[in-house]
Amino acid sequence: MIISASRRTDLPCCYAGWFMNRIRAGYVLTRNPMNRAQIFRVPLTPDVVDCIVFWTKDAANLMPYLDELDALGYRYYFQFTLTPYGSDLEQNLRPKAEIEECFRALSKRIGRERVVWRYDPIILNDRLTPEYHRAEFRRLCGSLSGFTDTVVISFVDVYAKLKRQAGRGGPVIRPASGGETAELAGYIGKTTAEYGLRAAACCEAGDLARFGIGHSSCIDRERIERICGCAVDLRPDKNQRKGCGCAESVDIGAYNTCRNGCVYCYATDSRSVARCSSVPDCCESELLAGTVAAGEKITDKKVKSNRQEQITLF
Repeated sequence: MIISASRRTDLPCCYAGWFMNRIRAGYVLTRNPMNRAQIFRVPLTPDVVDCIVFWTKDAANLMPYLDELDALGYRYYFQFTLTPYGSDLEQNLRPKAEIEECFRALSKRIGRERVVWRYDPIILNDRLTPEYHRAEFRRLCGSLSGFTDTVVISFVDVYAKLKRQAGRGGPVIRPASGGETAELAGYIGKTTAEYGLRAAACCEAGDLARFGIGHSSCIDRERIERICGCAVDLRPDKNQRKGCGCAESVDIGAYNTCRNGCVYCYATDSRSVARCSSVPDCCESELLAGTVAAGEKITDKKVKSNRQEQITLF
């Protein structure tokens, strides 16, 4: 089983203490976001967890626990989002210079192949122009290229929430035109090649291969096999968006709990909801958000290790 921690919230940044409490307890409860009546007990013991994929914009709060995770035998890597945006778009993050240093420190600690850089999403408006992105992307390549092997990109999807925010005086975020997409993809492909990085696109509708940008598998079987040191029998994840190359995983996060305050976030309806529904970081709660009501049924999720560690002759 692969644990995703988490597409739904920034567990390393906001809930590192809670996550480690669940690791020590050996299980976690998760509520199906599409059917709140379904609650699952997911085991978190190293014998069934093949790899943990952490998604974060700042890993500093989890880093003190890495020695403990290593000692317990967990394998893991990070999808680490680092963009050049300020507090108008990412309201509660530390200064980006500090997060860049955190990225480098994490890579030095666990190895560059276990820290994937996400320049994601690419946002355009009157200030965040293609010229801005070209300059900032090259600067970040210079800062991070020795500490990762892959950069994942995507262009922002302007969905209804972003349009409502703009109508209420929030930041204006617009989609990239076809010409801008080609211009930036070409620049990104060329620049990553100069810095010895692999570029991949996450769920982009168009094929960017002509620019030297491949398809991303964020929960990546090949990367997981390298980290595990053996073959891992994983199926494609049918529950993700069209074009997603990810392997199947179990997500243990909860929507509307992230405190980073990114105005473009798909996983949070509002900052007030996130503040009210999320637990204290050190909480012993089995669920990240909410409680189990009297009479609610908890189902044990049937999981197993998919590592193929037996040596074969053929």
